[in-house]
Amino acid sequence: MTYSHVSVLSKEALEYWVHDEEGIYIDATVGGGGHSVQLLSQFPHVRLIAVDQDPVAIQAAQERLKSFGDRVTWVRANFRDLTEKIEPPLHTHIAGILFDLGVSSPQFDDPSRGFTYQADAALDMRMDPSNPITAFRLINMRSKEEIARALHEWGEERWAKRIADFIVKAREKEPIRTTGQLVELIKAAIPASARRTGGHPARRTFQALRIWVNDELAALNQGLETAQRLVAPKGRVVVISFHSLEDRIVKHVFRQWEQEHKGHIVTKHPLTPSKEEVLDNPRSRSAKLRVFEQS
Repeated sequence: MTYSHVSVLSKEALEYWVHDEEGIYIDATVGGGGHSVQLLSQFPHVRLIAVDQDPVAIQAAQERLKSFGDRVTWVRANFRDLTEKIEPPLHTHIAGILFDLGVSSPQFDDPSRGFTYQADAALDMRMDPSNPITAFRLINMRSKEEIARALHEWGEERWAKRIADFIVKAREKEPIRTTGQLVELIKAAIPASARRTGGHPARRTFQALRIWVNDELAALNQGLETAQRLVAPKGRVVVISFHSLEDRIVKHVFRQWEQEHKGHIVTKHPLTPSKEEVLDNPRSRSAKLRVFEQS
């Protein structure tokens, strides 16, 4: 499968990310390499540490960035583990770090990954294939209370308890193995009148499961703290988020850093895509970009 992904807010991200044209930068979620190729092309003296937990993304980015040779150092890891993966001499020389959060288009568009409710596939949803926790395990092995709490907290799903009840009753007969089976259960659980508004009825449940499988919000908190320790004075931490739970964490952490006099928030209000970008790439419509600069 071709790993084709359109980077969101790429012009804005590059403008805020780069302040030292000979610095070392981290792309903590390199994906298909969209932001990184622009960085390396426009600033011929920078070096890049390219990070991703998805081996398919790493392979695609390596192909896309191969012309830049040893200007790129490759790290396959979750960004929460960066301090363990980057050699200590670099720790005080990172000029900026970029987080482009969420699921990339290729991960959504490959049904076998199990992220999408638009196709029938195995319940997976792992960004890192070595992760032992899958959506199948969570749906079939966790208690009704745990499932309901996850759907409510991470999917902000109004019908979380009812969906969890339908899931537990269904799995008593046979395991729930596919995304298609789960979608049908969600549709059955949500009253018809409620299904007529708010987009696809499975959207919130699938978001919650994806966050749960990949421990995304805890990883984000840890990744931000790691970034704050790694980035040098005057360096930037740039974050592009795609839903309110992520953005809330970034906003809170940046405010806390500012109160602790670790630096200042550059973007008093988050940057969002232009109307033109949303027309060209509808998946960008919920993106928000926030920037913090170290003291």
